[in-house]
Parts: sequence; structure tokens; C-alpha cells
Amino acid sequence: MKVMGIVNVTPDSFSDGGLYLDPERAIEHGRELAAAGADVLDIGGESTRPGAEPVGTQDELARVIPVIEGLSGVAPLSIDTSKAEVAAAAVRAGASMVNDVTALSGDPGMAAVCAETGVDVVLMHMLGEPRTMQRDPRYSDVVADVTDFLLSRVEAASSAGIAGERIWIDPGIGFGKTLEHNLELLAATGRFATTGLPVLVGPSRKAFIGRIDGSPEDGRLGGTIAACLAAADGGAAMVRVHDVAPVAQALRVRERIRSAGPPPA
Repeated sequence: MKVMGIVNVTPDSFSDGGLYLDPERAIEHGRELAAAGADVLDIGGESTRPGAEPVGTQDELARVIPVIEGLSGVAPLSIDTSKAEVAAAAVRAGASMVNDVTALSGDPGMAAVCAETGVDVVLMHMLGEPRTMQRDPRYSDVVADVTDFLLSRVEAASSAGIAGERIWIDPGIGFGKTLEHNLELLAATGRFATTGLPVLVGPSRKAFIGRIDGSPEDGRLGGTIAACLAAADGGAAMVRVHDVAPVAQALRVRERIRSAGPPPA
């Protein structure tokens, strides 16, 4: 399983907002995450925490492009954006993946940018938008509803010319979900994996962990690792985390334990 390290170049992300707003600090942090075992670095310039306000294109570009340029060649790079202009500039600067929380629906030009540049694309499920997504989210069946949405966006991406082998899906842990919704989605990782598409799961430090045990954002490492291991057991291909070193270690130990045991019946 791969590990995606988070590099938030924002003043207001829910866990590390403001820590890496300075490009040099963000680049240094990215290098540290790569050295700690990150297979991909995900660089974002707009917070998508619950209640977050949108960021203008020029502000987002000013935040992320210097960091992508500075990290080019350190590790494969992903741009966390829903704006086509930002995605295009990021790819020119060195990104090879677009991680779009709106699953290409937030900007009518995004699908074309991804198709024309040949990048990998992560399609994520989100109920509503960051400002409103946690206001009483409801589903008839959260796993079925999220699956249907993601498959519809996969079809849209394919119709736009994005190669099937470039498409990833992400159930969107914490994006318009209650505690129970998040737990159900994590438990159903295997159902998403049976689509044949690589699955990305992002549980890092999220509020659902705190709702279980009351832990603050900086006290959720154990819960993050537990969620990542559950995702790995379900067949996820990558997890997106802040704490790369301990998560990567946990995944390595899990793999060694599995390889030492008897083959499945």
C-alpha cells in the first residue's frame, strides 16, 4: 500500500493550518515526509475543512506553485485542487496527479485539463460543499449512495477522455458524513475495491476519531493508524495522512505479519 503525505500550504486547514504557509517551510516539510516514507506528496492551497471559505485562483496559485516547483523530483506530486487553472499550472510545474474533492464537478474545465495532460485523477465523494457539508448529512444507504456517485463520476471522467487506468476513487471520509457514516464507509473499503479502481482513503486526524474517544486533533494518531490498517485490510491502494512515518511503519509491520502467516484458506 502507498502512503500519500499531506502538505497544506494554507492558513486555515483543520489540523495544520498556518504551519506551512511559507513556501520554504512547506518544501522542507515535503522533503521530510518523503524521507519518512511518503510515496506521493499531496500539495493543497485551499482548505476543505468543514466551514471553510473558498480561495481565489490567484491566491491558490501563489501558494502551491512555488512549493510544487521546489519539490519536483523529490517524490511524485499531487495537486489538491478543484480549479482547472490551478491543476494545469501545477502539472506544468511538476505534478502528476490531480486530487479533486469535487470529483471534476467543481470546474467545467477540470476534466479536459486532466485528459489532455494524462495525469492520474482522484475522484472524491463530498456531500455539498465544505461550508455546508457537515450540516445534518443524510443518506438512504451511505455505502450504496457513495458508490453510485463515484461510479457516475468515473463514467463522466472516462467520457471526457481520461484513461481508465488513471482514475482513482475516494469515499471522502469526513466530507459530509456523521461518525456512523464514516465507520460504515471504512468497513466497506472492500466494496469500493471490488470496482477494480484503486481506492484512496483519507482518515488522518479527522473529527470522527475524536467523536469516538474525545481526542483533540493532535491526539488522533492511534485512531488514524487504526483507520489506515482497516482501509488496507479492505484493499485500499493508498492512504492520505499527515503523520507519514508512524503510518508507514504500521503498514510495513502489517505486511510482514501477513506474509509470515499461513496462506488464506
